[in-house]
Amino acid sequence: MPRPKLEIADIIRAHGPAWRQANAGHVSLSQLKVMSAIEACRTEALGGHVAGCAKCGRHHIAYNSCKNRHCPKCQGPAARDWMEARAEDLLPVEYFHIVFTMPAEIAQIAYWNKKAVYGLLFRASAETVMRIAADPKRMGAKVGMTSVLHTWGSALTHHPHIHMIMPGGGLSPDGTKWVACKPGFFLHVRVLARLFRRLFIEGLLALHQVGEFAFFGDREGLTDTAAFTKWLAPFRKSEWVVYSKPPFGGAEAVLAYLSRYTHRVAISNHRLVSADPNTVAFRWKDYRIKNGDRQKVMRLATPEFIRRFLIHVLPDGFHRIRHYGLLASSARKANLTRIRALLCVQPADQADVQDTEADVTPLTLREPCPCCGGPMRIIEIFRRGQKPTSRAPPREQAA
Repeated sequence: MPRPKLEIADIIRAHGPAWRQANAGHVSLSQLKVMSAIEACRTEALGGHVAGCAKCGRHHIAYNSCKNRHCPKCQGPAARDWMEARAEDLLPVEYFHIVFTMPAEIAQIAYWNKKAVYGLLFRASAETVMRIAADPKRMGAKVGMTSVLHTWGSALTHHPHIHMIMPGGGLSPDGTKWVACKPGFFLHVRVLARLFRRLFIEGLLALHQVGEFAFFGDREGLTDTAAFTKWLAPFRKSEWVVYSKPPFGGAEAVLAYLSRYTHRVAISNHRLVSADPNTVAFRWKDYRIKNGDRQKVMRLATPEFIRRFLIHVLPDGFHRIRHYGLLASSARKANLTRIRALLCVQPADQADVQDTEADVTPLTLREPCPCCGGPMRIIEIFRRGQKPTSRAPPREQAA
């Protein structure tokens, strides 16, 4: 994919200093770190290397990437590496995609208490699926899933929700059988929504009782337990949104979907249209339109655009991709081995992969020469703030 003409980094480099000054004292350290990382990404500030083609001799300068999980330029390579590691976990069964979200009023609490509420969103959604799937009246099986947190809507608004991907079935309680779900149907979304609502509200009350929440503005009165309990009461009767999409069309489709969702950031560089000191324009989808073109262009004041981008910075150390049930990291390999045996499927042969990797020269890059396709080898490494001695046009590539 060609490099976009406009990038988030361009906007932050040009207008970030003024924004930081205007919002001094109201920006978290995590947000400041993200801004600094994006500003320095793939510039001389982080150093890099010079690669030379062993075939045609052409040289390319590649500056190091910041590898920050909120940087749009760094997520492509990160997603590719993650998907290569997950490819061997796929099973020859249907895969399903379920989305869990919360009412907008409760999302406001999440805005002030990200770590606590986002963590609850993960736990409540996973427990919902595992409980209902284990019910003998439903599927009667232990299931596994991969959950991915997104905190944004298409217009960069605050809209936390979980994307959950799972195989269409699970192990019987005694672990001796693979129990498949009905073809094209995993679990009833209304049943999922009601249990999710109950677990989430119970979790909110538990967090409130141990003092995990902070409230501001017109919600400051919710610090009182009785007031918070009364405020939550109407949400016990409202309809919560749980959406189940049609099953994927095979393992390749699952990988393609995951590669788009696992390492996505609030907005990609390719959605940007224009930017100046006053306004940033970007493409977005208006999902309220049922029939017709959903693609629109939104124009925001530049300071507001930066603010919206930064509200999606996650707390330090917070994992936005998590695995539960059969796919929990501690027992994933053993569970997958057992499932493949029950399905009479042989695991992928890893010997050839290992032999191939052993023959790769450590200083040979993965990407071939863009001119002739020959192997590219590192001929010089320069550190942060240094300039390469070899003369070559810069190449936008993560190192």
